[in-house]
Amino acid sequence: MSEDILVNITPQETRVALIFQGAVQELHIERTLSRGLAGNIYLGKVVRVLPGMQSAFIDIGLERAAFLHVADIWETRAHDGQAAQQTPIEKLLFDGQSLTVQVVKDPIGTKGARLSTQISIAGRMLVYLPQDRHIGISQRIENEAERELLKNKVQKLLPPEEKGGFIIRTMAEDAPDADLQMDIEYLRKTWSSITLLTKTKPAPTLLHQDLSLAQRVLRDFVNDETTTIQVDSRENFQKLQEFAASYTPSVTERLMHYTGERPLFDLYGVEEEILEALSRRVPLKSGGYLIVDQTEAMTTIDVNTGSFVNGRNFDDTIFKTNLEAAHAIARQLRLRNLGGIIILDFIDMENGEHKSAVLAELHKALLRDRTKKSVSEFSALGLVEMTRKRTRESLAHILCEPCPACNGKGQVKTARTICYEILREVLREAKQFNPREFRILASQVVVDMFLEEESQHLAMLGDFIRKPISLQVETVYPQEQYDIILM
Repeated sequence: MSEDILVNITPQETRVALIFQGAVQELHIERTLSRGLAGNIYLGKVVRVLPGMQSAFIDIGLERAAFLHVADIWETRAHDGQAAQQTPIEKLLFDGQSLTVQVVKDPIGTKGARLSTQISIAGRMLVYLPQDRHIGISQRIENEAERELLKNKVQKLLPPEEKGGFIIRTMAEDAPDADLQMDIEYLRKTWSSITLLTKTKPAPTLLHQDLSLAQRVLRDFVNDETTTIQVDSRENFQKLQEFAASYTPSVTERLMHYTGERPLFDLYGVEEEILEALSRRVPLKSGGYLIVDQTEAMTTIDVNTGSFVNGRNFDDTIFKTNLEAAHAIARQLRLRNLGGIIILDFIDMENGEHKSAVLAELHKALLRDRTKKSVSEFSALGLVEMTRKRTRESLAHILCEPCPACNGKGQVKTARTICYEILREVLREAKQFNPREFRILASQVVVDMFLEEESQHLAMLGDFIRKPISLQVETVYPQEQYDIILM
């Protein structure tokens, strides 16, 4: 199984697509004017402590104050957790206090950034935890003997004066001691620079910024299955080569500068995939389809058979559609970066074995997802509930905004409904004022409705109020907008 990574870089944004088995599996976008904040470390200032919510608002220099919950204050969880967790936030923080914090969730919608006082600095093979002496190992490394071997290896490389801890990433499995040592030294040096800044800079200030998206590709996304990393910008390709040579030398040979005349994303069909990832309906190869509805509280994904009728019987058709949908759903979650609560409405199945098989297929398809998630069994209503950690904006939130015509409702009132609203408003105005004439300014479709199907009702109103009513088309008005002018 081979994987290709495409990196499209322009002055205004960087876009990364992960291609696996000929299909786009993940999309990442970082815009120059709004780089993600997750991973950044700040010296913040406490602006308000809320004992009732056991939370605090921290000024880290953004438009909105960031949010810190008592559970995310490292001192309350350090050592023996249960007794320490009972310490109220008002005894830990006070207004005006300077505090070193790290962003764990980007600002999303109207919510400010989510913070933690437990600092972690990611390297290629290790994650440094300067406040904790614990050495942990990635859950993806399942072999117990391998886990113990790696733990001992890292322990021997640490200097005697080391007070911090490390999490060993999957990249460290086959890494030589020299590479691990280099990672340890880099992370310790980075933390030393951060601690020095906390003593010399005023709050709020940025102490450490995570790598750019293009650099994080080399650090986090490349694995043994990665065949090539193609970059379509010569200048950035050279910068990434320099970065890889000193930081991720094993990746250097797979870095390629794409020089083709056709745009890189067009060549691999990524632009079409982006359009599909923004649409509500996702077609399945069998003829079935998914309906994806994303709201502030949760995302729902509905599975439908559509035109798929293959199979020995109807139950067989449903089962095959649900199996295909399980893979499509897992891919859409990665592609759209959907997070939070997700409800999956598979087509109802009576057969218990079919339900188990679909759930097993879903778990299998989610194995490639590097984001933390949990999946429940089928509920009594036949729904599968799952959660997926949300650390950054979804693809739709990055690329889209609410429709100005419907204000994000997804639908608009009919022209006839608007006509009746206008008739009621004219009648209301006629009872309060005594103008010579009423002039209605509305969209073309509403005016056409008044001139044709609703002409009788308009004439009846004019006779009733004994005033002339004229119509005027405003081409820039959306269907729901209108104005009534008293002449």
